[in-house]
Amino acid sequence: MSQALYHGRDHWPRRLVATTPVLPVLIVATIVFVDLVCGSEMTWLPLLAVGPALAATTNGPRGVLCVGVLAAVLGAILGIRDDAEGHELAVVLAALMAVTLAGSLASALRGRRERVLAAVRSVAEAAQHALLQPVPTTVGPFQVAVRYSAAAAEARIGGDLYALVSTPYGVRLIVGDVRGKGLPAVGTAALVLGVFREAAYDEPDLLAVVARIERSLARNLGSDDFVTAVVAGYPRDGQLEVVNCGHAPPLLVRDSVVVPVEPDRPAPPLGLRTLSGETPALQVLPFADGDQLLLYTDGVTEARDHDRQFYPLAEGLGRHTCDEPVRTVTALHDELLAHVGGRLHDDAALLLLRMPDAAGTAVAREASDAGRVGSCSP
Repeated sequence: MSQALYHGRDHWPRRLVATTPVLPVLIVATIVFVDLVCGSEMTWLPLLAVGPALAATTNGPRGVLCVGVLAAVLGAILGIRDDAEGHELAVVLAALMAVTLAGSLASALRGRRERVLAAVRSVAEAAQHALLQPVPTTVGPFQVAVRYSAAAAEARIGGDLYALVSTPYGVRLIVGDVRGKGLPAVGTAALVLGVFREAAYDEPDLLAVVARIERSLARNLGSDDFVTAVVAGYPRDGQLEVVNCGHAPPLLVRDSVVVPVEPDRPAPPLGLRTLSGETPALQVLPFADGDQLLLYTDGVTEARDHDRQFYPLAEGLGRHTCDEPVRTVTALHDELLAHVGGRLHDDAALLLLRMPDAAGTAVAREASDAGRVGSCSP
């Protein structure tokens, strides 16, 4: 109880400061000061309406009314002091009250829209957590880092997708990009992720997982819709399986050298197999201690700067590669935002896998053991 009371006392001054119309009151005070200095030679009273008008953009209806009443009272006092004619003063005060009432209505409507937007954002965040489930920093033998940015900041979710699960057949993952934007793209992404998470546990063969997704999309997508994706698996030590369905090639980092993993046999995106008749191929890569694999969507590689130059992802990965995937992905994301000037125009996803080397694994295990020993009570 005392702790809750303390927090309440700690927060109420900040709430008071946040809801007090400080700037509108300062403007009203400045106009009053100017009128006092200049005297009755020039009337500044109509400018008092700026106070409640500005309060409507920053405060609630109560704050607008307070500023309006303050401006009206001070305006009446100054008008009487300056020997203003009665009808002129009445017009000024009527204008002040009209602006105050209109501002209060506008403030109430703005507050209602803000509450609706906050509710929509909370729903979008819940949908994002359900669709793009948080990925832990370690999955199976891998260190993992993920960074996702939706082009529509208010939406929080888009047409890019990723998932990484540990199954009886090893760690499996998918990174993809749905054609189109908006709610249809989000629905398709949810469909792909749902089928992948189910098939990844059921199918021993990675190509069978891809086939399950293909069949589901063929039943549910239109003829012009498709999904580009990379599906990967780690069935046994030192071996990584990759199936590329029309997606940008992953980047393999080995001995500080970045190499794109081009598919041995190009395959069409998911949802278009019936049109092309081509089937994806399974590509097997050696994946040893210290190796890293970056999967991404085209929102990263097609991001342009003011000179219309694409972001050089491979070069950026070479600059920022380190033993901590979270730091690497964060540096790439920050550099990407700087490249485009602060805001992306397409959804962008980055997923980085790293196989820790034996020395790093031993150090991490010792640190974990030391932490557990230190936390034990005697």
